[in-house]
Amino acid sequence: MIEQAKCLIFDLDGTLYEDVAHFQLYADLLQQQVNQKHQNDFEYDYKNILKGEHPLKVGTVYDMKSDTIIAVDPFTNKVKTVTSWEGEDWLQERVEMVYPDYIQYGFERMIAIGDGWWLPFAVAMHYGVGMEEARECYDQTKEYMTTEAFEMSKTKGLKAALEQWRKEKLLILLTNSESQDVENILDRIGLTNLFHHTIPSAYKPQKTALHYESILKRHQLEPSQIVSIGDNILNEIAPALRKGMKAVLVQPTGEVELKHPDLQVVTTLADVCS
Repeated sequence: MIEQAKCLIFDLDGTLYEDVAHFQLYADLLQQQVNQKHQNDFEYDYKNILKGEHPLKVGTVYDMKSDTIIAVDPFTNKVKTVTSWEGEDWLQERVEMVYPDYIQYGFERMIAIGDGWWLPFAVAMHYGVGMEEARECYDQTKEYMTTEAFEMSKTKGLKAALEQWRKEKLLILLTNSESQDVENILDRIGLTNLFHHTIPSAYKPQKTALHYESILKRHQLEPSQIVSIGDNILNEIAPALRKGMKAVLVQPTGEVELKHPDLQVVTTLADVCS
């Protein structure tokens, strides 16, 4: 798949580096913002989420207004099922009445749980943490990730693969991380100056399709000539497949419900770097 592509679009977090320890730090900081009487509840729920014993999981959507967890069709963004925070499934009639249209993601209400950052965030929202406080916790976590105290691993074979691909293909980094964070992380993992274009603060998944359209037009490419590579089904995988592009999903467990002839699932990016 990658060999035939003319353009590779990479995500950053969970893709170019696959460490997850920072998610626990983010969760710990958010827990401190919760009212003291609910801090143990926060910890209990988050542990159950990580064990797969809670309806909130990567790939779902958290509705902050109704405090519900939504399973969506990643290609249409239509609601399939709705579950309360406590695990009670809604009747289908109620689902169709409350969510008749496709989901529109945004920080105001519909939070796409695309990767590990959003799991503790949703728990914090459930327990009443404000957006401003959550942002401060995120910034503190990102700041810690730039220090030597945070050990960031390098994916085996990735740098050599990028150096070779750069000679043959257009390499684009499309990430929600802010510019300074991108520079710091790329420097930490030894991948500076390997991408032809870097697009930070991409606001995925809300603006994913717009970015893809811009890349197609700017570089005069056909969708079939592009491979989107990332760990987030809602942010970069399903939008790419909808557009007619190909995709590589980095999923450490190797387990994914999404099936598509133009989708390759790998447990680590090292699997495609040899």
